[in-house]
Amino acid sequence: MLGVRVSTRGDYACRALLSLTLHTDTTGPTSVRDIAERTGLPQPYLEQILLALKGAGLVRSKRGVGGGYVLSRPPDQIRLSEIVSAVDGPITLGDFGQPHQDGACDHEGQCVLLAVWQEAGEHMRRHLESYTLAAIAASARGEAVWPSLEHGHTH
Repeated sequence: MLGVRVSTRGDYACRALLSLTLHTDTTGPTSVRDIAERTGLPQPYLEQILLALKGAGLVRSKRGVGGGYVLSRPPDQIRLSEIVSAVDGPITLGDFGQPHQDGACDHEGQCVLLAVWQEAGEHMRRHLESYTLAAIAASARGEAVWPSLEHGHTH
């Protein structure tokens, strides 16, 4: 999709929250160490990401013995777009500026490309908005259709 990509931070954040979703049946919070072991992600980096997700209100933390993280909302109410935005900022294709509003373009062809990049960023944001953690967890458990270009994704 025109080089649109989720950053490593965005990927790690989604993996961490997916891990919490897949283990919602366990009582109490999940420690960062457990999340790191389950996901294979580096613990120090994961701690930073979970703090950002906590700041965005997507997880809650509990300190002390038996402490760790829990989702702050049901997984069917947390969208991938929110997770990515929480750690990366708004989903765009990079900051290339704005197309000229009056149709006059200073540099040959630049404005039409800016419009294309914005459109692609908007497609990506809508696509990630269409997935909840619950839906992704269902696919991961084999209970739902795997996301693929062939099946298309209903919005």
